Amino acid sequence: MIHTEQWTTSIDIEEHEKTTHAVARLHTRDATALEGRGTARRNPADRDVPEIGAELAVARALGDLQHRLLEAAIGDIERATGQPVELQG
Repeated sequence: MIHTEQWTTSIDIEEHEKTTHAVARLHTRDATALEGRGTARRNPADRDVPEIGAELAVARALGDLQHRLLEAAIGDIERATGQPVELQG
């Protein structure tokens, strides 16, 4: 039997002067909602290219979200099995 579901992500980006903040949210089929955050700061000597700040902030937010999702999965496995989880590679 094949089971298909869809999870969605939303990313909000805010730029304030030389700092860009991003929040990545993952919404699953149940009420689970995880959130990752990332920030990028422009060096005063650099040109103002907002897209670069957004890319860096979003990449960092997605990396944070990935870490939080992995931690949630580990916690779920440990609760289901009663055993500590040791990740491989």
